[in-house]
Amino acid sequence: MKLYNKLLNDERAFTGLEAAIVLTAFVVVAAVFSYVVLGAGFFTAEKSKEVIHVGVEQATSSMEISGDVVGHGWNYSTVNSSGFWNTSGYSSYYAWGEANSATQHVENTTHLTIVEFAVELAAGQNPMDMDKVVISYSDDETYVSQLDYVSTGNASEGNFTISSTTGKWNYALLTDEIGSSNMLDPTEKMLILVGLPDWGVSAYGEFKVDIKPGQGATLTITKTAPGAIQKTMVLY
Repeated sequence: MKLYNKLLNDERAFTGLEAAIVLTAFVVVAAVFSYVVLGAGFFTAEKSKEVIHVGVEQATSSMEISGDVVGHGWNYSTVNSSGFWNTSGYSSYYAWGEANSATQHVENTTHLTIVEFAVELAAGQNPMDMDKVVISYSDDETYVSQLDYVSTGNASEGNFTISSTTGKWNYALLTDEIGSSNMLDPTEKMLILVGLPDWGVSAYGEFKVDIKPGQGATLTITKTAPGAIQKTMVLY
């Protein structure tokens, strides 16, 4: 009887069972906590990758200059409705009606008035919408935050008006079309023609053109007009 009562009152087995239950509970809680922490870590890492990717896209230019930057000393004069130089009509840099290409632009030896250059996508970049591009201009005396885009006929040849406060620009595809006409796609090149505000800069005048795509870093061109301005010249 004494032995029975002793066994009945022995709680060591229950104590071991309780310890096992508590230990199991700790393991389960630790596993759940680890899962939550790992999940949060993976989420944070993924968000960090997205932030880094966006940051790289914003810090890297979507496009780059292809070839030389060319300047033109084109005279700004009057063209009639048939595209010939005339004493009446509207002002332009280009007379499309002239049969001789040499006379379609008249030389201006005092001012660099037009800048042209080709752009292409930088390596690894996605197609870029040219309609979202903003071009600004600055020199020692003039700053224009956004030049006017012009799409009139022969605009890529300089057929547009200019003023003392605004400049103009136009783009035209130089290579075979791959996708939409307004998209700069891989292997394509776009010619950008910029009519400088205030009818250009004189000899040795330094100027800056900023090309700002819809996404990506600004592409900056800083040049100086040569001492002898000609109808067409490479800018350095």
